Parts: sequence; C-alpha cells; structure tokens
Amino acid sequence: MKRENYISWDEYFMGVANLSALRSKDEITQVGACIVNDRKHIVGIGYNGFPVGCNDDTFPWEKDGKWLETKYPYVVHAEANAILNASVDLKGSTLYVTLFPCNECAKLIIQSGIKEVVYLRDKYNGQEIFIASRKMFKAAGIKLRQLEKYSLRIDQEWKNSLQNIKDIS
Repeated sequence: MKRENYISWDEYFMGVANLSALRSKDEITQVGACIVNDRKHIVGIGYNGFPVGCNDDTFPWEKDGKWLETKYPYVVHAEANAILNASVDLKGSTLYVTLFPCNECAKLIIQSGIKEVVYLRDKYNGQEIFIASRKMFKAAGIKLRQLEKYSLRIDQEWKNSLQNIKDIS
C-alpha cells in the first residue's frame, strides 16, 4: 500500500524555491525561484544576490538611503538568476517563486518562454512595478497562480538535521 501523506508537486517545487532563498545574504528579503519543465524536471534555480565577481562584503545591502548606496542597483533577482542558470530551453515551463515578480523579472520571464508563474507571497501588490508585471503577464498569456495552502516550512529542527548529516559525511 502506498503512502498517502506525501507532498504535492507544488509543495515540492515551492520547497526547492524556499530552500534556494536560504542562500540569499539579504537580511530583509530572501527570494528563491525554481523553474520546472512540462515533465516535472527542475531546469533552473536561483536566489537574490549580487552578480558573480561582485563581492557581497563590499557592495551595500541597505534598503534605505541614496540609491547607489542601497542594494537595489546591484542585486540580481531570484527569477533572473534561475533563468540564467537554466540548463535547457524554458519554453512552456513553470516558475515557482517565493515572491511575486517585479516588472523587470516579468520581462525576462515572458521572453524566456515560461508560461506559468506560481508564487507564494504578494506583499507588494498594488505598487506600480507589480501592476506593470500583471499587465505584461496578462498580455503575454502567462498563467498566474498564488499557492494559497502551502504549509511546507524549513524549520530549525530540519536545518539541524541537515547539519548533522553534513557533520557525518
């Protein structure tokens, strides 16, 4: 008899996005993304961070202040990193992301051929750049879906279990 309480594909792929977000060094907002093809294979993952070669100890992580002294002109978003890290053509793929995409990421998502965006949080809904995202997604026929009943969490006990496995190997 098979086990009944296994996680869904949505929980699994959003879990990978959440795990990827833990790699982000941003103290305020950690975002992760996971791209999945139509065969349910992971073909790209990413998290928000600075470009390769840009030392995250010398570039700013601040949220407020003069624009060039904040993280905003420098951070590469999780969606962009997942697209850039992709191992195959993304046409028809689904993007799982922990935070609804901004307008710049929406452009990349559309251009890459991704056809569905499954997101967890939408904390900036109503801001102009996110209104622009929705407008572009609608025009391009991109399906949007918020994962409402997501309950898979990476807690401290699970992190400690991983550390124990790492210590053994």
